[in-house]
Amino acid sequence: MSVTVVGSLNEDVVVTVDRLPGRGETVIGSAVAVLPGGKGANQAAAAGRLGTGVHMVGRVGDDPAAGRQLAALADCRVNVGRVHRTPGAPTGTATIPVEADGGENLIVVVPGANAELTPADVDVESVHRAGVLLLQLETPLATVQAAATATRGTVVLNPAPPQPLPAELLARVDVLVPNEPELRRLAGAAEGDLTLIDLAGLARGLAATDVVVTLGPRGALVVPGSGPVLLQAPPPVQPVDTTGAGDCFCGALSSALDRGETLADAVRYAVTAAALSTTGAGARGALPDDDAVRALLPRTPAATDVG
Repeated sequence: MSVTVVGSLNEDVVVTVDRLPGRGETVIGSAVAVLPGGKGANQAAAAGRLGTGVHMVGRVGDDPAAGRQLAALADCRVNVGRVHRTPGAPTGTATIPVEADGGENLIVVVPGANAELTPADVDVESVHRAGVLLLQLETPLATVQAAATATRGTVVLNPAPPQPLPAELLARVDVLVPNEPELRRLAGAAEGDLTLIDLAGLARGLAATDVVVTLGPRGALVVPGSGPVLLQAPPPVQPVDTTGAGDCFCGALSSALDRGETLADAVRYAVTAAALSTTGAGARGALPDDDAVRALLPRTPAATDVG
């Protein structure tokens, strides 16, 4: 089997700051780096590093950044034969200020060629025959829906950036992976403190079979279609940069599901991989391999039942 990722490829401009700016505020950065990124490509790179056979379907521009993105994915053992160059469009870009202490970040994306990915682009064998099809929302929604409809594999959707999702798409999703703000927006929940039980209730109000809510340093909440809700805490690490941790989680989760692991075991594996990914700079600066994840797994707490 294999994992196929349909999604975005971006060039990230990462700026290190002492603290993130507020609305209308200017802050001074201390360093800048240009790195490969994009939710789709980051997730594909994470799965590729973990040893899964991975195919990427997407679009880049007809510019120097395109070659850098393709080379970076190939270095992570990702098949890029279905990533098309797009004349007249730039490769997608993202600007990411990152706090030097703790790694918190903000992200602004300009889609570029990602916006040109069409339903025809995903009518390919690597989508049809995928063991796991991993999707996000940085490419056109019609294309995401076409891919979900075309595959015979398990569909994992990371609904980011969040937007209203048609019922037809949610009906094709086997595992929905939002973070807490994305879940709130999808569920139409007001701002305010929510308990884990509250979050589970919002998740179960959506139409996906299983929902996994990523909670940053708290780990992930597993809300299966049936059975107990579980909180999976991460192992202890010293974070440097949290950029891309959610993408690493999705790639690792898909890799584990493709190997036939249960949802709970796959989430434990993914939480461990995501924690390791925060120990270096950039979205892919510390993507772990399978050996590193399995070496840290004994320090990952057992999941706890929250009801």
